[in-house]
Amino acid sequence: MPQERLQKVLARAGVASRRKSEDLIREGRVTVNGRKASLGLKVASGIDEIRLDGEIILQPNRMTYILMNKPRGVLSSRKSQGGFPTVIDLLAIDERVYPVGRLDLDSQGLVLLTNDGALTHFLTHPSFGQDKEYRVLLDHFPDEKQMKTWRKGVVLPDGSKSLPVRMVREMGSGKIAWFRLTMHQGRKRQIRETARALDLQVRKLVRIRMGSLKLGNLQEGNWRHLEAEEINDLRRNMERRKIRKS
Repeated sequence: MPQERLQKVLARAGVASRRKSEDLIREGRVTVNGRKASLGLKVASGIDEIRLDGEIILQPNRMTYILMNKPRGVLSSRKSQGGFPTVIDLLAIDERVYPVGRLDLDSQGLVLLTNDGALTHFLTHPSFGQDKEYRVLLDHFPDEKQMKTWRKGVVLPDGSKSLPVRMVREMGSGKIAWFRLTMHQGRKRQIRETARALDLQVRKLVRIRMGSLKLGNLQEGNWRHLEAEEINDLRRNMERRKIRKS
């Protein structure tokens, strides 16, 4: 994604000279994707939403929202690494979109792809505390102590402690150790690292919900455009959270 310094983009858009644009940024009058901008910030024209005194200066050329059920072995990125296919390879659209957050190579399930920078920021920034729900298959049933520790949070390999999560056993899972995990945090490989710290192993990991957006019965490897009501739900939730924070 090509990026340029914000003051350069503002100047090219005819807002003011580059030097005056720098002053506007310093004065806190410019926001990018709903957050106050800082001098030196880089943005992507046509992707990021830029406002001056609350008025839109630049916004994505066309808002696109796609829900995908990512298979295992596919990267949640635009650029391939190690020869693995990406979620972009599975799409057949002309619009340039980006995955919201990451779902690691061995995991599957819900991935949102969009060019809506404000919504991306809302869904991924920890300060908004958006729920993410997963179905997790473990190698065996954890005991009560392991489950209590997981729910309260554990110390991860980097020395940080994971935040509390909601963890319940799936109804009707029988002898198979399926659980539902609901969490606000989204650190890289957090669920797998937490399981490992408790002498458990994740056999399968499927993201089924992100905020109000649900995977539903979308088949693995398939994708679809969001319905208008799904987009409206996401936007309403975003506006409510912004008001609550202000």
